[in-house]
Amino acid sequence: MSETELNKASFAARVKRIYDCWTNAGDNEDYASIAGVDALLLIAGDPAADDEPMRKGSCFQQWLLGYEFPSTLTLFQKNKISIVCSASKAKILSQIENISKAITIEIIARPKGKDASNDALPRFLALYTSATRVGTLVKEVPSGKLVSEWQALVNEASSKPELVDMAPAVSSFMAVKDTEELKSTQIAASLTSTLLKHHVAPKLESILDKESKVTHDMLAAQIETRLGSGEGSSAKGPDMKVWNKGKGLENVDWQSVEFCYPPILISKSSKTGYDLRYTVESSDDNIAHKGVFLVAFGIRYKSYCTNIGRTFIVDPNPEQEAQYNLLLSLQAELLSFMKDGTSARDVYQHAVSYVKSNKPDLEKFFVKNLGFGMGIEFRDAAYILSPKNARLLRKDMIFNLSLGFTGLSDSSGQKYALNLVDTIKIDSGKASLLTEGVKSPKDTLFFLTPDSEEEKPKKSNKKAPAPVANGSPVKQKAVGGKVLRNQTRRAAQDEVHHTATSRLIDHQRELHANLQSQGLAKFAEDGVGASGKEGKGWKKFQSYKGDGALPTEVDKLRIFVDRKAQTVVLPIHGFAVPFHINTIKNASKNDEGDFTYLRINFQTPGQLAGKKEDTPFEDPDSTFIRSVSYRSPDGHRLDNIVKQINDLKKEANKREQQKKEMADVIDQGTLVELKGRRPVKMPEAFIRPALDGKRLPGEVEIHQNGIRYQSLGSQKVDVLFSNIKHLFFQPCDHELMVIVHLHLKAPIMIGKKKAFDVQFFREATDVQFDETGNRKRKHRYGDEDEIEMEQQERKRRAMLNKEIKAFAEKIAEAASSSNGETLELDIPFRELSFEGVPFRTSARLQPTTECLVHLTDPPFLVVTLADIEIASLERVQYGLKQFDLVFIFKDFTKAPLHINSIQSSQMDDVKNWLDSVEIPMSEGPVNLNWGPIMKHINESPFEFFQQGGWSFLGGATGVESDHSEESGSESEFEADPEELAASSSSAEESNYDDSDASVSDESGSDFGGGDDDSDEGDDWDELERKAAKADQKRVEGKKTAGSDDSDDDQPKKKAGKTNGKAKAKR
Repeated sequence: MSETELNKASFAARVKRIYDCWTNAGDNEDYASIAGVDALLLIAGDPAADDEPMRKGSCFQQWLLGYEFPSTLTLFQKNKISIVCSASKAKILSQIENISKAITIEIIARPKGKDASNDALPRFLALYTSATRVGTLVKEVPSGKLVSEWQALVNEASSKPELVDMAPAVSSFMAVKDTEELKSTQIAASLTSTLLKHHVAPKLESILDKESKVTHDMLAAQIETRLGSGEGSSAKGPDMKVWNKGKGLENVDWQSVEFCYPPILISKSSKTGYDLRYTVESSDDNIAHKGVFLVAFGIRYKSYCTNIGRTFIVDPNPEQEAQYNLLLSLQAELLSFMKDGTSARDVYQHAVSYVKSNKPDLEKFFVKNLGFGMGIEFRDAAYILSPKNARLLRKDMIFNLSLGFTGLSDSSGQKYALNLVDTIKIDSGKASLLTEGVKSPKDTLFFLTPDSEEEKPKKSNKKAPAPVANGSPVKQKAVGGKVLRNQTRRAAQDEVHHTATSRLIDHQRELHANLQSQGLAKFAEDGVGASGKEGKGWKKFQSYKGDGALPTEVDKLRIFVDRKAQTVVLPIHGFAVPFHINTIKNASKNDEGDFTYLRINFQTPGQLAGKKEDTPFEDPDSTFIRSVSYRSPDGHRLDNIVKQINDLKKEANKREQQKKEMADVIDQGTLVELKGRRPVKMPEAFIRPALDGKRLPGEVEIHQNGIRYQSLGSQKVDVLFSNIKHLFFQPCDHELMVIVHLHLKAPIMIGKKKAFDVQFFREATDVQFDETGNRKRKHRYGDEDEIEMEQQERKRRAMLNKEIKAFAEKIAEAASSSNGETLELDIPFRELSFEGVPFRTSARLQPTTECLVHLTDPPFLVVTLADIEIASLERVQYGLKQFDLVFIFKDFTKAPLHINSIQSSQMDDVKNWLDSVEIPMSEGPVNLNWGPIMKHINESPFEFFQQGGWSFLGGATGVESDHSEESGSESEFEADPEELAASSSSAEESNYDDSDASVSDESGSDFGGGDDDSDEGDDWDELERKAAKADQKRVEGKKTAGSDDSDDDQPKKKAGKTNGKAKAKR
């Protein structure tokens, strides 16, 4: 605050205005409240809370000084202004001490807490009590230490002046705006209009059009984030994609922009009802997609407020249209009526008269006031446009003109309100709008097209015949009863399958919508890749610190390879010029005649090929050496030099590679060992990655801030609890070992290897119980012995699981108490596991509560589900036995993880698991090339999400399309009712009851049995079996021709027509 600079010219002008109006208060109604007072007292206590409106005293202070100065006392006397404040504030206010010659300004500084008390308050009290009548803000009750001390002094004083309320006069001081104030108000109005036109209205229209499930308070919060959100390192600036569309907003100081109040959104589903007050809050109900929708918000720029409010109506009736058009015409009428010299009550009466003359029945629903004066104070109570306010409007005053009807009801009895709010400026001839846009009926009234209403009946008409067709065979229940019962059973199964599939599709659609909105919100502010990596650039290397550090060999002016300095010194024009090995690309030699030529190529920008072709250089106009060539008759020496340069280059590359690999390895800190008691141990444990040397078991110990593995060969590995990300326990059921697995936040070094995963295991098998041959096994035979051994093996495995699980739980407990955060013990769900190829070999992948893991064999796989952005199922085609699964991570710079060759029979299980853990997924028939895709996304994530984000993968439609195709094929192959009537079922044909119609007997076998429509969704093997069965029955029918007539008689009664046709064809 020490660098705060006050606007002296503005202060001087406003002080002059106060004293001029005070002097002439008797002649002006607006200042009558301070006529005859000897002094004006302004008490500023502690700042108001963020959710409280600004006090008039604070607004007066900001208007006068440009800033709010809490805990100050200001006394205006006829020729003097006295201010009591702290020493730090006194230093700032000293800028205005000698600003006016006519008025003396005295700054009285209070001592700091530790200093001895001075006479600041007593001196100020003496000035205060010398007055007879003092104007002050009587209705305000400030609080704070200074205010308490001041009140105590005043209460003890023998004589006190009479107090007069100066609030009406203060409002008049601030009501007429000067040029600087009007400029700030105009910018605030432009911000408000821009936000309405380019964000609020389009967003609301999209929600209503798509019938999105969004709550009122959620949309209000989204509107607020257009000015930025978050704090500290996660802070996001204003959404310039919205603000750049506004006019005159190029030089806005965004630190001075804020909302006057949280945006208000109301629809017919709001629990608060249609409330036009600005103190109401947006409710947490979902936005209704029909009816009247109200939106209002205000923006403050450099403390000056503007406000706007609009009504949107979906499917309005003619009466609502007429009411809204009346508000529009009333606003235009009042703008021409409101001018310099008009009184507030005349404005209201004129509005009521206009409503009465146009729509008399709406007068009783008209609002009780038309708005209020605005400025630094959002709502100035002295300038309310009500029927009782006689104050006059003056040129350059700013008003919030709020027109509306409340308590209206539609034909269904639903209550609603209409509101039209704008910020206006009073001029000498008429008033002008400062806020504008999205007001005409074509922008605010949404009509449902007849086509959209007809779509639903059309769809239902198409589906209507289906139940009739499916239901008609029930009439032939005596003939095809078995088929129909089976069909009903299958229909029930299909319905269950359809319900589960549709539920998955709906949930996936919701997940994809959330993913898209989160992506837009996450990258909206910067609009660039959030990789966190620096752009490409050229590193600088220093070989020697001056000429003195050059080796002595350079004096001979011969090529010299200095391994110690990693430098090649070349003689160029009589000078020894050193080149660091990292600047050299390669070296080569070739022999031509009696000479050997050495060529050294350098790393330079602008090369046609290579990884550094697009790398910028800080000075593109510099001259670079592309290559240097030397000729010498001494071929052996140049051979030696080329070998030395290439060896040095290989060493440098290897060193650089190792440095990259070890960049994320951390130094964990020191393990604090337990003292005073023995640590909990897991004996006979092995570690992976394995330590150097002979494979020997060791012990795992739990200490105060970590665990230690101590091998018999005196090697040890420490892992601190603070570095453990996930802790797993895998029992030895169906496995050869029981495992405690630690997945780390950052890698550590184990031997010479970098490790993200540390695993302790104990083998579940024992040589003593091996079946291959020991002393016990030689003399024992029979199944009883094997059963006994299996039981002992199961017991031993159960005990081992219990022991190691208890140890793992103690690790979790110790880590939770050490870190202060809960570390959960995760156990893989083997029943949800599936086979896949995450690396080079097939592995069993097992989901856990938080991860997908493979812990049995190295390389281990641990994928944290919370880090996954989306899962893509690839190579999903009919006829393929396997598919691939690709995980794309939320950190787009991280390469996607491919899990290949998963059996297609497990696809439904994988889909259900992904859906259950809230991971959006998509599926496609081919593998995608994810390298270029992720490169494109990283270039501009915001643009990627703006263009639809992950919708290019197909969203959840892969699952949906499969289902729709399946249901379509079923309906296409449904049996015809006549065929069902002509068919008969028998006990020996019950194996084929899953078809829509059983294979017909010999009377109809030539026709019904060979008809494709009689089978629903059967595969080729099933069809072939049925055809063979039909052929066999046909042969048998020819041998026993006598049975034809008896079999034909039964269907003749019910479906004689069909059988008649069959006989005619015979």
